[in-house]
Amino acid sequence: MFYSIFQRYLESTNIPGRHLMDFITFRAGITFALALIIALWLGGPVIRRLQRMQIGEEVRDLGLEGQMAKRGTPTMGGVIIIFSILLPCFLIGNLSNIYLCLMLVSTVWMGAIGFLDDFRKLKYHNKDGLAGKYKVIGQVGLGLFIGVTMWLAPSIVMDNGVKAPQTTLPFIKNHNFNYEWLTSWIGDPMAAQTLGWLVFVAVVIFVVTAVSNGANLTDGLDGLCAGTSAIIGVALLIMAYLGSNVIYAGYLDIMIIPGSEELVVYAAAFIGALVGFLWYNAFPAQVFMGDTGSLTLGGIIAVFAILIRKELLIPLLCLIFFIEDLSVILQVAYFKYTRRRTGIGARIFKMTPLHHHFQKAGDPTIKALLGYPSHPIPESKIVTRFWIVGILLAVFTFVTLKLR
Repeated sequence: MFYSIFQRYLESTNIPGRHLMDFITFRAGITFALALIIALWLGGPVIRRLQRMQIGEEVRDLGLEGQMAKRGTPTMGGVIIIFSILLPCFLIGNLSNIYLCLMLVSTVWMGAIGFLDDFRKLKYHNKDGLAGKYKVIGQVGLGLFIGVTMWLAPSIVMDNGVKAPQTTLPFIKNHNFNYEWLTSWIGDPMAAQTLGWLVFVAVVIFVVTAVSNGANLTDGLDGLCAGTSAIIGVALLIMAYLGSNVIYAGYLDIMIIPGSEELVVYAAAFIGALVGFLWYNAFPAQVFMGDTGSLTLGGIIAVFAILIRKELLIPLLCLIFFIEDLSVILQVAYFKYTRRRTGIGARIFKMTPLHHHFQKAGDPTIKALLGYPSHPIPESKIVTRFWIVGILLAVFTFVTLKLR
C-alpha cells in the first residue's frame, strides 16, 4: 500500500525521502521491524484470547522430562506469525510483483490447512486433527499451483529473458541445471520442453510436501521450529538478494532472477515475525505455533527456495527437517521389520522425531539400537544445539556455491 502511494503520488514531487521506497534494503529493514513489532504486540492479546477460549495443547504422557508441564499451554499461535508476515508485506511490498504475490498466496494456503488441522484437534480433543490425506492434497495442490504458475506466467523468466525450468546445482562449475535436459532424448523439441516443465512441476510438488511435513515434525520443543526456520530464512534472504542483484550475481557467478528482489521484503517479514514469536515461544513457551504455524513455515520455505531456483539446495539447508522426517520413517520401518521377523518390534531411536530421542531417559524396557544419551538432555540445550547445527548448515550451503 505505502509502496504504491510513494510510486503514484510522491515520485514526481520534491519531498525529501521520496525515493526511499525504491531501495529494497530500506523496505526490507522497515518490513522486518514492522513484523517484529506486530508479533510482539499481537502475542500477548492472542495468548490471553486463546486461554479464555481454553485452546490448550492436548499432551500425552510419553515419559519425557518436563512434558506434562506443557499441558494446557495455548496452541494455534501460528496465527501470530501469519499476520505478522502478511500485514507488513501488504503495507510495504510491491503487490504487483508476481513473486511476492505467490508467497502471500502460499502463506494463506498453508495457514488455512494448518488452522483446519489444529481446529479439528481442539474441537474433538484428540491428536488426529485433519486426516493426513487431506493435508497431502492441500500440499500437492499448492505445489501444483506454484509449479504451473512458474511455467505459464510470462513475467517469470531467467536473466536472458528465456523461460526455462532451471535451477541451481551445488559443487558444480556453471551450476545451472535445466530440467529439460532430462527429456532431451525425445526427438521433438517442443515435447521435450513440455515434459521438462512437467518434471519441474513434479519436483515442486515433492519439495513443498516434504519440507512442510518436515517442519511440522520439527515443531516438538519450545523454540525449535521457529528458531530453525528463522536461520533458514536468513540464508534464503541473502540468496534472494544476491540473485536479484546483477552486480553481485555476476561477481559470484550465480543465477540472476529478474523481479525476485521483492522476495527480500517478504523474507525480512518472515524473519521478523519469527523473532517476535520466539519472544513468547522460547523455553518455557507461553504459546505453541501448532500446525497453523509449522505447516505454514515449511510451505513458505519450500516455495521461497523454488522461486529463487534453489530447491536442490534444500536437502542441505533444511537438513534438520529432513533428518526429523527420516527418523520417523526409519523408526516405523525398522519396528515393523523386526516385529515381522522376531515377533517383537525393536527401535532404532528411543523415540521419534529425533529431538525426542535426546529428551528421553534410558529405559531398559525399550529396545533401541541407539542408546546414547543415557540421560535426558535439557530441552533448552537440545534446541540451542539444533540452532547451532542449523547455522552451520546455512553457512555450508553458501560454501557449496563456490566449491565447484
